[in-house]
Amino acid sequence: MEKRVLLIVGGGVAAYKALELTRLLRKAGVAVRPILTESGAKFVTPLSLSALAEGKVYSDLFDLTDESEMGHIELSRSADLVVVAPATANLMARAANGIADDLATTTLLATDKPVLMAPAMNVRMWSHAATRRNLATLKADGVSFVGPDEGAMACGEFGPGRLVEPGVIFEAIMNALQGGASGPLAGKRALVTAGPTEEPIDPVRVITNRSSGRQGYGIAGALAMLGADVTLVSGPTALPTPTGVKRIDVVTAEEMYKASLEVAKSGEPLDVGVFVAAVADWRPDDVFGVKLKKGHAGPPTITLVENKDILAAVASLKKRRPKLVVGFAAETNDVEAHARAKLARKGCDWIIANDVTEKGVMGGDENAVLLVTAKSVERWERAAKGAVSAKIADRIAEALK
Repeated sequence: MEKRVLLIVGGGVAAYKALELTRLLRKAGVAVRPILTESGAKFVTPLSLSALAEGKVYSDLFDLTDESEMGHIELSRSADLVVVAPATANLMARAANGIADDLATTTLLATDKPVLMAPAMNVRMWSHAATRRNLATLKADGVSFVGPDEGAMACGEFGPGRLVEPGVIFEAIMNALQGGASGPLAGKRALVTAGPTEEPIDPVRVITNRSSGRQGYGIAGALAMLGADVTLVSGPTALPTPTGVKRIDVVTAEEMYKASLEVAKSGEPLDVGVFVAAVADWRPDDVFGVKLKKGHAGPPTITLVENKDILAAVASLKKRRPKLVVGFAAETNDVEAHARAKLARKGCDWIIANDVTEKGVMGGDENAVLLVTAKSVERWERAAKGAVSAKIADRIAEALK
């Protein structure tokens, strides 16, 4: 039986991504009935949305033809899933407070079907206390969320609040339609590490790197969307925990090592470990107890010692080794050669490597990677990290069949 999605398109610059999302859903054989808000129509046209959805676009609560048949009730209950993309701060606020003043919010209030929202708004709006309250209310009411991403915005600011890529929303929708318990990774257990580590020099200063954690968080979320039981061990980031993911926060490489090994050695055996975190290779041998001051003696001498290797440690486990161990390699030169060497040295199954000298990769919102195995090397075109995450999750699902 054909699956059906009711797609509510909110008003924001990111509304254009709803067109690609609609195309992906129709290509997958999912029926799409769009509701275009008055604000959404400022950014995409009903004609474009109708052409891609291959059907009527709804927008007016007081349409005499539709409402003579109680159209908002029929719309709210005819779909298998209600999707709001983009879910603006205004739409989220009205939905959280039960306001029904247009077709979109009336339909949300009348629906008895699962609701999935993909937020998109300015970083300050996303972090505002009112939005956080509304988010908590909606989650308590059973609404699921995908995103938002962190990245550059149309307003010129940078941070969390950006709509995730259509491919990521599509994966979340398909997982919701299939039911998490029946996704391709249902019953599989995954460990993902993400973000930087911070190695203290004194109570104020640390050794760290430019990793944002976005790629690791994206992979954790994409695996969860496919039904996996995912534990994310994260260094310091400002990113929200992906939907359906258990998160363990750490700071130093030693803490990440201990947390990762604890996850790998406890509970049901891991099916996959994906080690994306940019772990510091070295740490100061001694941490100064007080803040170091400038002085006539010149800069202090700091002796560095090597941190434990998390990837190699998990890959070398005898009885508890995951079926698939995936490492990441952030390189500045000879990317393929270094990736091949790392694959052999660490004892893992795949290395996903990238060139972090490319603008917008390290700490940015795009990536271009090589997937290196013992038998092959695949070069993937540069794409949004959300899309790369979804592709990696799909490949993991294929490998674990």
